Amino acid sequence: MIGYLLRRVGGAVLVLFGLSVIVYALFYLAPRDPAVLTCGKGCTPERLAQVHAAMGLDESPVAQYGHFLQGLVAGRDYPAGPDVRHCPAPCLGYSFETDQPVTKLLADRLPVSASLAVGAEILSLAIGVGAGLLSGLRRFRVLDRIVNGLVLAGYAVPVFLVGLFLLLLFCVRLQWLPFPQYVPLTTDPLAWAQNLLLPWIALAVIQSAAYARLTRAGVQQALAEDYVRTARAYGLPERRIVRTRALRGALVPLVTLTAIDLAAIMASAVLTETMFGLPGVGQLLVGAVNQIDLPVVVGVTLLTGFLVVVANAVADLLYAAIDPRVQLR
Repeated sequence: MIGYLLRRVGGAVLVLFGLSVIVYALFYLAPRDPAVLTCGKGCTPERLAQVHAAMGLDESPVAQYGHFLQGLVAGRDYPAGPDVRHCPAPCLGYSFETDQPVTKLLADRLPVSASLAVGAEILSLAIGVGAGLLSGLRRFRVLDRIVNGLVLAGYAVPVFLVGLFLLLLFCVRLQWLPFPQYVPLTTDPLAWAQNLLLPWIALAVIQSAAYARLTRAGVQQALAEDYVRTARAYGLPERRIVRTRALRGALVPLVTLTAIDLAAIMASAVLTETMFGLPGVGQLLVGAVNQIDLPVVVGVTLLTGFLVVVANAVADLLYAAIDPRVQLR
């Protein structure tokens, strides 16, 4: 187990290193100079040279990347006029646009994205597993066909169209809910859930379709196994067979998909956060890309990459815990 964990950590470090290299390479292929954007209109060549030096852009790309790696493991010093300010490890640098530490920007936005991802994932699992279980137990019947139709619709409808429909129906037409705005969970739990309900539903439409299809296939496969027929022959109640045999067999692939999806939602909820005006990590990334704010782009990329890698490792461990036949190598 220890060897397996060490291999996973080593692989994660390599993946994150590759991600940071790719982001830096893409940054230097961009046609615009971030120092020009920071300097603003009427910028003189002398002032532009000062901004270049302050942002560290007067060094070679390799030297800049070396300083970035140094900041991650040992911290980094930045010139601030006549003084020097120290950024402790793990240092992701300071935003070109706001001059704030990237770690602070991420820490401020992460609770919003985490609230969105966790709530949407719980709702997706409740709807998807329930629908998939009913569909699998009623194979080729009317309920099965209805669920299959809804699953296909869930796959086909884009998230922004679902979000727009929900806003028009519940916020404009019926006025049952306010326009979403993030309220911290610790401030008012009821307002937190009320404002995030529509974004959760918008994301759950697509996610629950995937879970329903996977659960249906898993239940049908498990019910066709010999051990299920043997359990029925011994007279075990059907409800117990479904709970202890069929549903457990369907859980194994679900665990893997759930752990990966939870990280993927945080990484890809840009459309949802933008549509509902939620100040999460995705919205931060959109603004940073528009402003060519390299430290923020790299910080968000590494954070989302880290979450995906950790989710994969957790999924593998849970997979082995649920199914004893799976052996860690």
